[in-house]
Amino acid sequence: MSDLDQNLAKLNQYLARFRGQGIENHIGGKNLPAISGATFNTHSPVDESLICSVAKSGKKDIDAAAQAARNAFPAWQDLQATERRGILHSMADGIEARAEEIALCECWDTGQAVRFMSKAALRGAENFRFFADRALSARDGQVLPSATLMNVTTRKPIGPVGVITPWNTPFMLSTWKIAPALAAGCTVVHKPAEFSPVTARILMEIAEDSGLPKGVLNLVNGFGDEAGKALTEHPDIKAIAFVGESKTGSMIMKQGADTLKRVHFELGGKNPVIVFEDADLERALDAAVFMIYSLNGERCTSSSRLLLQDSIAAEFEGRLIERVNKIKVGHPLDPATELGPLIHKTHFDKVTGYFETALKEGATISAGGKQIGESGYFVAPTLFTNASNDMKIAQEEIFGPVLTALRFSDEWDALEIANEIKYGLTGYIWTNDLTRALRISDRLEAGMIWVNSENVRHLPTPFGGIKASGIGRDGGDWSFDFYMEQKHIGFATGSHKIPKLGI
Repeated sequence: MSDLDQNLAKLNQYLARFRGQGIENHIGGKNLPAISGATFNTHSPVDESLICSVAKSGKKDIDAAAQAARNAFPAWQDLQATERRGILHSMADGIEARAEEIALCECWDTGQAVRFMSKAALRGAENFRFFADRALSARDGQVLPSATLMNVTTRKPIGPVGVITPWNTPFMLSTWKIAPALAAGCTVVHKPAEFSPVTARILMEIAEDSGLPKGVLNLVNGFGDEAGKALTEHPDIKAIAFVGESKTGSMIMKQGADTLKRVHFELGGKNPVIVFEDADLERALDAAVFMIYSLNGERCTSSSRLLLQDSIAAEFEGRLIERVNKIKVGHPLDPATELGPLIHKTHFDKVTGYFETALKEGATISAGGKQIGESGYFVAPTLFTNASNDMKIAQEEIFGPVLTALRFSDEWDALEIANEIKYGLTGYIWTNDLTRALRISDRLEAGMIWVNSENVRHLPTPFGGIKASGIGRDGGDWSFDFYMEQKHIGFATGSHKIPKLGI
């Protein structure tokens, strides 16, 4: 039996219970259908087959979940940090124990290749362990004495929060938001993307098995215009952590305005990888290919704009075309597959629509630019060349395995091209000139920059973007800055003079 056949057999075992009973909400420790009784179906992008039915929630379901989170908050915030740490470590253990199940289900649910999803599940466990250990110091503050006062600071959890996660690597990204919220002492209402609900349910089961108290984590499935809107508007939800499109982030900010809701947004990107003539071109090529064609190109940090210095552009593009044409597109459960199908027909139509756009704008499709197969949402890895920065293919986030190559003359030209865009999430610089790297990284408009490297995530560092790419930072104590309120307390150290009125 091949590796693919073995993975398919295991997948069918894991999905059997979902196919039989569907996916319900989980509110206050109970599995519940939507109050209206409504459901929707989720399908695999591999072959459009039905996975299962899912509860389609509305305002009443969100209200019940928010109430459960509010009721559970006092006891959870008062729980000793060592006990919270223990529960979160148990959740990490549970994730590791079910890593294969999580990976295979996520591949079938999203179309992502198993070679990447197996690592994403384990990264989820790492997220829980990291923030579990940080829980012990989450409320630590500073001592700031003045002439008359001993000033101390501390942090307290903000309260029940809403977490809205996307359909690209949904399990890992949900742990990236939920783990620090729980570590800080917040309770959570989680609404996963409607296109990828399966692994959110598995995470909920792991939480229960790990002894997480009822109501601390609640799962509500549904669509953004109903369940998502109700969550962002709910007065008991003190903050919203959202990962997704910039346009949706703007809508959430408007919806939360009346309740003065705190927001944390990880939004879109159209990230440049800038390759100078003095760079290690072999490593730059490896990184450029990896950062756009891995994870089906459905990642906010993908290097979707390739900026090449004129002197090396033709040679680099020629080698790039060879590499792109050799990328293996196939079944996501086949370990040899490098690129699986796109998540959904809606997204497939959006991505493939840019093929015609590129030709109309005068660019060249040097690789790909077509659908593969007659079923499922498979797209050939695509490269646009002869492009200019004013084209839609250079300005708009395509969010697929599509790379646009641009050319520049010198570093100031490169900076102008890189910064002349509404996004500012990541940037990648390839040069062996240290002073140039310092100049470019200082002026490049991005929240995260890697020099002579692909995106290598280090959990203590801040993660987030500027401009239309987001608000706030994840990672290390930056996560706690969002999920906690800062408090200041001043203790008088003597009988200092107090101004007297009304004498």
